[in-house]
Amino acid sequence: MSESDRTLVESGLTVCLSFDFDALSGWVAGSTNPADVSRGEFAAVAVPRVLDLLDRHGIEATFFVPGHTALAYPAQVLDIQRRGHEIGHHGWAHEAAAEFSDEEQREIFRKGAEALEKVTGERPVGYRAPRGSYNATSIDILLENGFLYNSHFSASDFRPYYLRQGDQWSEAGEYVFGRTVDLVEMPFAWHMDDFVHFEFYAGFATTLNAPSAVREAWQGEFDYAYLHEPGGVVVICMHPEVIGRGSRISMLDALIGHMKRRPGVRFARMRDHAAAWREATPVEAWLASDSPLVPRPFQNRP
Repeated sequence: MSESDRTLVESGLTVCLSFDFDALSGWVAGSTNPADVSRGEFAAVAVPRVLDLLDRHGIEATFFVPGHTALAYPAQVLDIQRRGHEIGHHGWAHEAAAEFSDEEQREIFRKGAEALEKVTGERPVGYRAPRGSYNATSIDILLENGFLYNSHFSASDFRPYYLRQGDQWSEAGEYVFGRTVDLVEMPFAWHMDDFVHFEFYAGFATTLNAPSAVREAWQGEFDYAYLHEPGGVVVICMHPEVIGRGSRISMLDALIGHMKRRPGVRFARMRDHAAAWREATPVEAWLASDSPLVPRPFQNRP
């Protein structure tokens, strides 16, 4: 680990901008309406805007890409890679994988990973599940495939942590903590996701917020972390087809400017921050730390 990485992991603040490049895959499984599908197609227009914005600010980001998207828009995916950004795994066709059998989940994961490798020539090391759909098998699959990190759990807001395998719970019994595993979680929160603020989705409770309101919310999270969470990380989840529209990408431009004016702030790809944090905080050291996320269940006194 470089000295600058170590300093920022321990005392600076890192911002990880992430973009779920869902495109058509976000709609083809759930709609027969071509007007709905066209909402995903707008990603082809928006990706260049997002990439140009990141270039202007000198920022490297992470794009989570379904395999379906990689094959539909290989030129855009290769442009993302060429400009220095990370390509992460985001399923095959944005399906809720945890609703499938274990065998089907593994096939979905394999199909998505192989499509990304076919287009980019690289295997991904980070994963974000479409629709936040996980079960116990999901963690098994990530470990079997040697993934470095995941990003869709919410037990923390500004601190990476290690996930567990084999938790068990029921309404009637005690919570049983599973085994902590060598899989870094880059924390996620729904209020840091652009879709829930900006998009209408028929049949669901949705809001269409002004970009200024979303900037206030996201900037408030950043400002808190900057003051109170040295060594922390702020993760923002966006979608090109959502954030790439005019007033919204202008808002993102202004928000990035605000962040860059704070001394000691850096922007990083998620794989880079996860790797630096893991090196600075091995599993054994984290389990011996005072993190409130280290399991310490009640034990009867002898």
